Amino acid sequence: MNQAILTSEVQFFLRDRIQTSPSVIALQKSSFPNVSSSELADQLDGMQRAQKKLPRWFNTANIYYPGLLALEQSSSSLTGLYKSELIDTGSSVLDITGGFGVDDYYFAQRAKQVFHCERNEALSEIAEHNAKQLGATNIRFLPRDGLDYLQSAKEIFDFIYVDPSRRVKQQKVFRLSDCEPNVVIHIPLFKQKSKNVFIKAAPLLDIQAAIKELPGISEVHIISVRNECKELLFALRDPQGGPITFHCAALNSNFSHTLCFTERDERESIPVFDSPQRYLYEPDAALLKAGCFKYTAIHFTLSKLHQHTHLYTSDILKEDFIGRCFEVIKITSYSDFKKCKKPIQGNVSTRNFPLKPEDLRKRHKIKDGGDQHLFFCTGPRDELLVVTGRKIR
Repeated sequence: MNQAILTSEVQFFLRDRIQTSPSVIALQKSSFPNVSSSELADQLDGMQRAQKKLPRWFNTANIYYPGLLALEQSSSSLTGLYKSELIDTGSSVLDITGGFGVDDYYFAQRAKQVFHCERNEALSEIAEHNAKQLGATNIRFLPRDGLDYLQSAKEIFDFIYVDPSRRVKQQKVFRLSDCEPNVVIHIPLFKQKSKNVFIKAAPLLDIQAAIKELPGISEVHIISVRNECKELLFALRDPQGGPITFHCAALNSNFSHTLCFTERDERESIPVFDSPQRYLYEPDAALLKAGCFKYTAIHFTLSKLHQHTHLYTSDILKEDFIGRCFEVIKITSYSDFKKCKKPIQGNVSTRNFPLKPEDLRKRHKIKDGGDQHLFFCTGPRDELLVVTGRKIR
């Protein structure tokens, strides 16, 4: 850490230029003899990223930001808070891949003791400094390999948390067994040291493939933020009982909604298929990622447009729906839509439709934007439809 970055003059300089592009700062000569232009640019970039992703950090004085990769792989405030609510109050938590320390800060709000292991000594120092600025005093920082520490530790931890790196030799990987560390081969060690193991994974990971790789999964948490799937969390709890439960968590700065189901719930659900009614519903990204297609209709008492069209409908507004709701303005067959010569403006979406949104916009000269939404989809009788709607919330 370059302590000169934390001086009041440098911090004021960065805050005063919060709207400036870091690349502009990088190309200018530094006004500070002990801080380079590239260091200023890196800190400004981190500060700008934290403004949305980590507002608690952004609004705290003298936070030190690491390199881009550590920030990109860190959890957001919303996902960190969600995961902290899964641990018991007064528990002990070992994070064997501590990184920037966002998750550990939130764990520390509930846990009695958090152990932050990070083999990158510079990153460990940054995380420890920031924890002091944030007022988290019950985190013990260990600048060492987390697996080595776990193997030598005599204590049993209430929770073990692992966020393996998805970049190995500068290449992105997508299977858990390809990540660093390889959590799959270390499951016996984790279970020997704790009854509760949480493994974070990237949103692109195939959930069913991960279930096959990891023995003993109890819960799968699919976490989205503002309708974008951000991460997956696999929980291995002992004693394991019953089927795997899937928790679809849709987070926003103002609210959070969660739907839980099992594979049996999805498999045995028999939805009603119907044409679009007064309201149209588009599921949140967490529901889609989880494969909660049929159970969504049953849980919210909705009709589904088609077996492979993941849009839902009803005549009565379901305000608790997890996703976007639209009031249907017009329903048109695609064959009739093609005959229309009037200028059209709207936000184009496709569900179970042979053409992509960009192809439809180009083919039909649809101007993007506005309050109108155009859903190109397949209806209950395999007919191609265009449903025009206006967003309710």
